[in-house]
Amino acid sequence: MPIAQSPYILYSDGKGNIFEDTSLYVAGRTGWDAVEIPEEDWIELPDGGSLYELPGRRGIGIDVETGEMRLCDKGWAVAAFIPPAHTGLYLAAYETAPDAPTLPLFCYTTAGWLDDKFYVPAVRIEADIRQECSGYDGKKVEHGAKSLLQHYPHNRLVKHLMENCALTYTCPAARNFALGRWECPVPASPACNANCVGCISLQPDEEPIVSTQDRLSFKPTAEEIVEFTVPHLETAPFPIISFGQGCEGEPLLMWETISEAIIEIRKHTKKGSININTNGSNPEAVRKLCEAGLDSIRVSTNSARREIYMPYYRPNNYEFEDIIESLKVMTSFGGWTSINYFVFPGMTDSEAEYEALRKLIRETGLKMIQWRNFNIDPDWYLGKIGVAETGDCLGVKQLQDLIREEFPDLKYGYFNPPMERIKGDFANDFAHF
Repeated sequence: MPIAQSPYILYSDGKGNIFEDTSLYVAGRTGWDAVEIPEEDWIELPDGGSLYELPGRRGIGIDVETGEMRLCDKGWAVAAFIPPAHTGLYLAAYETAPDAPTLPLFCYTTAGWLDDKFYVPAVRIEADIRQECSGYDGKKVEHGAKSLLQHYPHNRLVKHLMENCALTYTCPAARNFALGRWECPVPASPACNANCVGCISLQPDEEPIVSTQDRLSFKPTAEEIVEFTVPHLETAPFPIISFGQGCEGEPLLMWETISEAIIEIRKHTKKGSININTNGSNPEAVRKLCEAGLDSIRVSTNSARREIYMPYYRPNNYEFEDIIESLKVMTSFGGWTSINYFVFPGMTDSEAEYEALRKLIRETGLKMIQWRNFNIDPDWYLGKIGVAETGDCLGVKQLQDLIREEFPDLKYGYFNPPMERIKGDFANDFAHF
């Protein structure tokens, strides 16, 4: 049901307390601009969402009496983190003071308050519930992690995934592995051939932010990979194993090891899906992996345009055109292709980006777009890639509608689909607790 009016703006007192200001409706941000948000775009903040105060920033709202935009001077601006499976439509709107700290690597969706509920402008883009907060029982995760560590006492990857990822960082994929279900992460590379502005596992000392987690510190062997992935593929519901995780560099740099592992895995089991999350920098390596038995690829990108991609990824020894070629290679083998598309309202839905995305889909035969929220300080990001003007925009929801209309077979989602979804009823075959 759509809400009857716009929600009220939120502000923080700097001490962990959040209040509403009923003299201001909350505004949203697209690109550099503050805008009014259509009432039909609001949904209740989903379970698993959270709120942040934004120090050094004053929220921008719409005066209830005059309809004019003005600052909320009662405290710091507030933004929402919206959980996986949801895509935000507008960023938090605020004015940043010159001495404001750079925000850490989270998404900053605008949020408001109405009738004793928090609201965000977002859409649920994915039916799969594999990363729902309510699906994780902490005691069961701990028990599963201890069991895996006992079962694989000498496997460095299992140790890394359980002790670091599942129990320290509460990584949803690692926790699912501990629970013996769905997608199992398989980090493989401590090195990377890109220098992404928003890298979550390695930030240069001179940058004002820190990485959210430590990167894998060793090169796993094919034997270590095979040892725990075969049992997972054999026993887990809707099983997937995925190379290329947030706690590693670029897995294509380890393609020989991964290829060896895939060949060995398929000697033991034909079940499930073998996926790689990658920057797509080495089409020839992708070809070798396809020949070994790779089932799907997800290529991450902040844009379908070279001029936006290159200053963010800052690649070493590869070009934007290589990521397009990698998708084409996977398509030529009949495999599943997705892009991990970093949604930034005002950039992703610009008219120039829309045209570039249409071209990418047509050229590659793309099967799926994963509409992921971009975890980055908006001002810092636009400054880093040198964008002062984002141009005319469609709106994220309209962009999604236009692409769906033109490419009706293209799937939308947030997660890598298991083989059951790839081969069967994509809309209805999804994970249940």
